[in-house]
Amino acid sequence: MKRTELESEIKELIVSALDLEDVTATDIVTDAPLFGEGLGLDSIDALELGMAIKKRYGVTFSADKEANKAYFKSVATLAEYIAKTNGMNLE
Repeated sequence: MKRTELESEIKELIVSALDLEDVTATDIVTDAPLFGEGLGLDSIDALELGMAIKKRYGVTFSADKEANKAYFKSVATLAEYIAKTNGMNLE
């Protein structure tokens, strides 16, 4: 799978899982922060997104808050974590 394909899937998942009304997948910048000044997601969004990622990709997250912050930093970091965890070779 190509990196851009996985990143696009994640963007679509963010929009659908969080039921974002005023945002489309193409509005989400791959390297932009998902929380705070970026997309503006909050901790509830993180939980919902984490469950959606687990369901879609079979990826679980640890109880380590700092590690999870790093994984959820952006679409790019989520793609990297999903690929690494599932042994995907991103082109």
